[in-house]
Amino acid sequence: MKQKRIPLVGEQYLVPFILITSLFFLWGFAHAILDVLNKHFQELLNISKAHSAFIQVTMYMGYFVMAIPAGLFISRFGYRRGVVFGLLLYGIGSLLFIPGQFYLSFNLFLFALFVIGCGLTFLETAANPYATELGAKETAASRLNFAQSFNGLGCICAPVLTGLLLFPEDSTGGSGNVALPYVCMGVIVLLVTVVFTKIKLPEIEHCVEVDKDGNQVKLWSHRLFIFGLIALFAYEVGEISINSFFINYVVEQGWMNARDASLILSFGGLGLFMLGRFIGSWIMGRVCAEKMLLICATGTVLTTLVVLLDVGMVSLVALLCGYAFEAIMFPTIFALSLRGLGNHTKRASSFLMMSPVGGVVGPLLMGLVADHSTMVMAFTVPLVAYSVVWCYARKVVYVS
Repeated sequence: MKQKRIPLVGEQYLVPFILITSLFFLWGFAHAILDVLNKHFQELLNISKAHSAFIQVTMYMGYFVMAIPAGLFISRFGYRRGVVFGLLLYGIGSLLFIPGQFYLSFNLFLFALFVIGCGLTFLETAANPYATELGAKETAASRLNFAQSFNGLGCICAPVLTGLLLFPEDSTGGSGNVALPYVCMGVIVLLVTVVFTKIKLPEIEHCVEVDKDGNQVKLWSHRLFIFGLIALFAYEVGEISINSFFINYVVEQGWMNARDASLILSFGGLGLFMLGRFIGSWIMGRVCAEKMLLICATGTVLTTLVVLLDVGMVSLVALLCGYAFEAIMFPTIFALSLRGLGNHTKRASSFLMMSPVGGVVGPLLMGLVADHSTMVMAFTVPLVAYSVVWCYARKVVYVS
């Protein structure tokens, strides 16, 4: 007799899931714009790669600073208010690019990005665990991967639109108005904020987990959660550092100009990233999430090694394939790390959302290596990071 397949989303949670999924697109857009800004500011303000990496550093410091406050806020006031507050910060930060452009002040741009980062922390701390809760626990990783696929769609749109605006045709530099895409984004985000103030999202209640003696089980007694936190940090180091210097890499290899590189990043790298999440979500309905993570972690290690071998266009193809392999990593590690945490879920989510501080460490390290050696050698940074993810994947396969 054929076994009945567990639905991806509980029927009673379909509308909340659709609304929450829309948020994934918005913060995917915000993250991917950074990858174009890196090269733009290097040319516009005549700064080094390591200096331009402060774009990522500042935004992801917002995650580190606000992750715990966001978790406490959501635990007290609920998911919906956490989303609304995050959207407000996101919208305000986007509009702060107007004075940044007027004064052409790198520090003002960095402050605006920090505010956006704080807002995204609230959004992600609320939306990621909430998506895992809207259905059966067996489909949590697949459900979060599906929602995160729309994050990939936002990642595709951002470099296309901003690349066309900031990089003139037949030019390797940037001279466009950087405030324009952010103002458009800010207005849209504030309109979405109004929508979320008018709707209701069901809160998910959990029982308190106790041991055999009746004592409450502490969050930090879950060792796989701690390993998952480390793996998620390592993933952020790898992903963000590659995204930050993708345009630099292909331009310095002499393959294309910055404008074309931003299009390749969108439709090649981030297109495969989005496709990888959709396909990964479908596969995980048939293959356990732990095995899928191990396969993809192996893929990222191998493709990054090929980039380091510097074998011409083969390295570029390998780099693009790496986007497909890494696509399922964040949502899968996130969902596996939250598995079985019960009433600790919201608090654990806030700690997991500190992992994007890897977006501070990765670009800085990669920029420093690139400035003192070559752009190719800088890929040792993501190689080490993906190796850590591979170790975590091997561990969860072993214990499952």
